[in-house]
Amino acid sequence: MKPHEMVAEQEPDALIMAEFEEACIGMCEQFGRPPVALYDYGKVITLLIRQGMTYEDAVEWFGFNIIGAWVGEYTPAFAVLFEPAT
Repeated sequence: MKPHEMVAEQEPDALIMAEFEEACIGMCEQFGRPPVALYDYGKVITLLIRQGMTYEDAVEWFGFNIIGAWVGEYTPAFAVLFEPAT
């Protein structure tokens, strides 16, 4: 089962971004809030670039249209993943 399917199974009201299915990496939980889908920021940017955007355009579009779009308590979360220090 893919991560976005597992999120939907755990929380049927979670908003799933089907066009970014490849970037779904799990679920995010916080005290007092419902679980939401968790997406990898870098993977979302990569998918936007594959659709024909430049890196700069992808970052701007993401910031305005995705991060900047609150669609209720089931709005997905986005993780910026850092490389572990060696």
